[in-house]
Amino acid sequence: MKKWMFLLPIILFVTSCTEDIKFNNPAFQTLKDNVFWRAQNYKAYVAGDGTVIVEGYLGYEKITLTAASSAVGDYVLGIDDISKGYYINDLPEKKSEFSTGTDQGNGQITITEYNAENKTISGTFKFTAINLNEDDAEKPKITFTEGVFYKVPLTSIP
Repeated sequence: MKKWMFLLPIILFVTSCTEDIKFNNPAFQTLKDNVFWRAQNYKAYVAGDGTVIVEGYLGYEKITLTAASSAVGDYVLGIDDISKGYYINDLPEKKSEFSTGTDQGNGQITITEYNAENKTISGTFKFTAINLNEDDAEKPKITFTEGVFYKVPLTSIP
């Protein structure tokens, strides 16, 4: 009887231990001006001209990444209007738009995996975008670092 009383707490301890693992698959997240930002919704699609567009949404905020191609590789931002990074906040009191473009801002999108069979895309990004409202001297630019999009589902063209 004493053996059972000794084993009962050990059995309860071992069986009550569980691991709550939360997978972040798929994902779209970054540091926005050094503050963690994770999209609640995301999607990607290939446009008719072959460009790939990856979008992440968090409330009134949206980040749009456009790469010249779906091919695995690096796409430099701030050189032209083909590959670019774009951010918008549609909250009426805080409406703002930031973008890279020809000689405007800088950064890079790296596509690490384009899976046509499973219709997903993965990669990393970082960029500094310029405020499209030139009168807004308070916030002339916004910076995104350590950005990741992982297995974002590809949908049909909107």
